[in-house]
Amino acid sequence: MQAILYVSHGSRVEEARQEAVSFIQSVRRRIDIPLQLTCFLELADPDIEEGVDQLVEQGATHITVMPVLLLSAGHYYNDIPEELEKMKARYPHVPFTLGQPVGVQERVVDILVERVQETGVTLQLDANVLLVGRGSRLPETKVAIEHIASLLQNKLNTPHVDVCYLAACSPSFPDALQTAAAKGASQTFVIPYLWFTGILMESMQEKINQWNTEGQQFILCDYLGDHPAMVEAEIDRVYEALPSSYSRREKV
Repeated sequence: MQAILYVSHGSRVEEARQEAVSFIQSVRRRIDIPLQLTCFLELADPDIEEGVDQLVEQGATHITVMPVLLLSAGHYYNDIPEELEKMKARYPHVPFTLGQPVGVQERVVDILVERVQETGVTLQLDANVLLVGRGSRLPETKVAIEHIASLLQNKLNTPHVDVCYLAACSPSFPDALQTAAAKGASQTFVIPYLWFTGILMESMQEKINQWNTEGQQFILCDYLGDHPAMVEAEIDRVYEALPSSYSRREKV
């Protein structure tokens, strides 16, 4: 029996975990496969091992593993494959297929534009725009974020979009805020390239509050969340990863 295991990041923030679960439920409702389960890389249960065990106990004979991740980084290349190698040894009769993260897509960049518009603040000609990625030691992460920034710049029709990172890459988010403040622009729009809420969003808001002054406004935009385009993007990735016999047929 075909099964799907969705692997989300996990968070210490309960709201973030619930957002991930709710999002994946929206995807699962659209996939015409009875055996589907959500697990987490860390900080929440079940983990990958527990998720695989549950699926096999329920009769799974082929498991498609879907990383609920925006970009290909350490979790995708290292953490998930390491866990799957353990599961392959435990269940040698069960084939495992690893799907792709969402990756760079114009429809996701369109959500970032919406997030700017939703602030209700008009983007001035001299505004700073700061795209914030999680960061990774893998060079391709920076390449992806810079590509997203280029697409975003064109869609916002703004002179430039700066990039920074919350970890592992430079410039760091605090350094980027300092640079933005030094430019003296009246506005700085901070756009998080994050899927769900959590500690990182809370930390970003705290740091932004320290830079808001009467003459300089720092605006934190919302994260990607459960936007319908994100649901569609994940559904597409699921069907790309499933065996070819599963053409896209959604529940009605």
